[in-house]
Amino acid sequence: QVQLVESGGGLVHSGGSPRLSCAASRLTVSNYAMGWFRQAPGKEREFVAALNWNGAATYYTDSVKGRFTISRDNAKNTVYLQMNSLKPEDTAVYYCAADRLRLRNVRVGAGQYDYWGPGTQVTVSS
Repeated sequence: QVQLVESGGGLVHSGGSPRLSCAASRLTVSNYAMGWFRQAPGKEREFVAALNWNGAATYYTDSVKGRFTISRDNAKNTVYLQMNSLKPEDTAVYYCAADRLRLRNVRVGAGQYDYWGPGTQVTVSS
């Protein structure tokens, strides 16, 4: 059974720089497009960042461009989301997801991803 497990969340001060990790089992991250989504209370799940299957393309939602970076370590079969200059509006549950389609670009719709982790809470205090 495929598993994606996020870690690295918690309570962070505004301006902080935590790194989220997504460890995969029974799924090789280098064969999938990997994405990060987030969901704040009372809001829909939204796209944050994604890396295409061969690592050649990344895409970020406008609100995190220049602050967040998605990357992966194939040897550790893990995907990361480095978050810098956090703001209170970044507070959400962050989810890791895998898309089995090997496209040149990435997809940003939550319904297009095949596997999901349980999420990790990130709370940014002002």
